[in-house]
Amino acid sequence: MAKLTEKYETMVVFSLKNGEEQVEGLKAKFSELLGSNAELVGVSEWGKRRLAYPINYETEGYYVLYGFDSKPDFPMEFERVLNITDGILRFLTVLRIERAAAVPKPEPDPKPEPVAAPDGKIGGE
Repeated sequence: MAKLTEKYETMVVFSLKNGEEQVEGLKAKFSELLGSNAELVGVSEWGKRRLAYPINYETEGYYVLYGFDSKPDFPMEFERVLNITDGILRFLTVLRIERAAAVPKPEPDPKPEPVAAPDGKIGGE
């Protein structure tokens, strides 16, 4: 049976060339868009960071991570809106997979000590 909703995360890198006021407006716009079409789980602002390589001659971007639950067709529409919006350098949407806590592996038994033969010799001495 198909799931009705899935858990997604989208990392967006905003351009800083038009100022941080534009970034604030875009963050609010996308939070509102997610709130009206999906269940917004959380917004994590990573802030201004240096890019690994220049994108459109910019060396810094403002990173925001959006977590949301939605129907499987909404992330494509969300990415379409991100793609046509000025002020977005990069974005990536991934499906979140909830994993159970890692169970520690049992430690291997220490090497067994050599057993002495009845005559008192160890290992054929």
